[in-house]
Amino acid sequence: MPELPEVEALAGFLRERAVGHAVARIDVLAISALKTYDPPVTSLGGLTITGAARHGKFLDLDVDGLHLVIHLARAGWLRWRDEIPARPVRPGGKNPLALRVHLDDGSGFDLTEAGTKKGLAVYVVRDPSDVPGVAALGPDPLDPAFTAEALGAILAGKRTQIKGLLRDQKVIAGIGNAYSDEVLHVARTSPFKIASSFTPDEVTALHEAIITTLRDAVERSRGLEAQDLKGEKKTGLRVHGRTGQKCPVCGDTVREVSFADSSLQYCPTCQTGGKPLADRRLSRLLK
Repeated sequence: MPELPEVEALAGFLRERAVGHAVARIDVLAISALKTYDPPVTSLGGLTITGAARHGKFLDLDVDGLHLVIHLARAGWLRWRDEIPARPVRPGGKNPLALRVHLDDGSGFDLTEAGTKKGLAVYVVRDPSDVPGVAALGPDPLDPAFTAEALGAILAGKRTQIKGLLRDQKVIAGIGNAYSDEVLHVARTSPFKIASSFTPDEVTALHEAIITTLRDAVERSRGLEAQDLKGEKKTGLRVHGRTGQKCPVCGDTVREVSFADSSLQYCPTCQTGGKPLADRRLSRLLK
């Protein structure tokens, strides 16, 4: 799933490639991906893209005052094309193409989504805050106002595991499954630690881990072509998606806890005092 660093990089990429160009037309191939009808998506035709921004994990294209807001969900992606094929694409079937944006110079981009579970969402709105998910976002961790004190206030009184809290977009915007694993590894913190139990020093360490992890990922992604961002994300991860491999810090084996529709990875030596966390799903399978 694209998270804050990848969406930030996509916004920068589109500022370079798309801003200043007019929208020639938009083809909607998967009607289920379009979540709004007023203004209609056809109203973007002939208007000029004037800006590209990010709100949490939402990508926002300003099109002469209207906004094309995109959430790529778990399996969605943006694919840039220097030249859009002239032949129209037929909707339906196994085609992963959900929406195609044609620009006035013949270039443009596709929004695609792999798999059968569809979550890609596209909105045409007058203001980004008209998108419910954007309106409900918590503070952005790269905003200067997101200080250690602000994080401490967020954690105070929260009787929830820190892993889930970091992923909650209404609490902190932009961090998903992968970067929450990375942040907690850098902070040397168990993903099961209760948020309200953090000491002031632990809050400071967690805040620093959030900022450095996300900023480093943004810098690694800066200037990359859209198609290269996924690969950069994978190569830059230290524990997420690396079950069974060696921790790059201590050499211990990276372990996993599985859930119904996701999993987390962690290093026992770095994060849990050498103790493996209970994986209830695996335990049930072994019975």
